[in-house]
Amino acid sequence: MLSLIQILLLVLNVAQFIIIVHIILSWLINFNVLSLRSPIVASIWDGLNRLLEPAYQRIRRFLPDMGGIDLAPLVALIAVYAIRIVLINNIGVFV
Repeated sequence: MLSLIQILLLVLNVAQFIIIVHIILSWLINFNVLSLRSPIVASIWDGLNRLLEPAYQRIRRFLPDMGGIDLAPLVALIAVYAIRIVLINNIGVFV
């Protein structure tokens, strides 16, 4: 059972990394440091959006309209951290 918890923690770490990369990439694109005209940037951005948008859409249904500020990535990142904390604090139950 410990192996299953470790695999879940690994998946959560990967999800956390992907969300952080998506946030940083969106900032770099919005501040014109990176351009979507670059094929590499465009393909990475498209891949991250295809991966994360289904989760973000579910979160956005519950969030109020903030007038152009998207809090869905922040809520997703907090959810990943919360799940990690719950798993780590209850690891003794599964051992």
